[in-house]
Amino acid sequence: MSSSETENGYRRSGPWRQFGIYAVVLFAAFLVGFVPMWWAARGRGIERDEARRELRLSQMKNDLGSAVIYSRRGEYEQARQATSSFFTALRSQCEAADETADLTSSQCATAKPLLDHRDDLITLLARGDPASADRLSALYVSYEKAISTSPTANELK
Repeated sequence: MSSSETENGYRRSGPWRQFGIYAVVLFAAFLVGFVPMWWAARGRGIERDEARRELRLSQMKNDLGSAVIYSRRGEYEQARQATSSFFTALRSQCEAADETADLTSSQCATAKPLLDHRDDLITLLARGDPASADRLSALYVSYEKAISTSPTANELK
């Protein structure tokens, strides 16, 4: 009989075995605390990303709406800047990869023709032409229709 066995033939638990048991119990306790916190943080991250997406879309809409108001008030330079900002954001959204874009592919396909009006509108605003207000209003309505197409579940992921 070796020194680590008792009379019954059972092996005594050595310090390494006890250390292993303690390590497993400690790891299990860690997981019990970590998993729920990770799950909650993941959910908050998804909510944050959706809020940021909605904010970027709202900023685009706000830029275009501001351009309409500035143009109606005769503040053509501010309207031109807001219009340029809108078109820059719209172009970057339509050119972005599907995972990083805030607009769905169907929304982008509907909104992409609006980019054709960019140069004409910027030129009208640079000249201070009052007709730009009506053109911007029509663009605003077209943009609203383009982005109001509800995305399907497959387009969101």
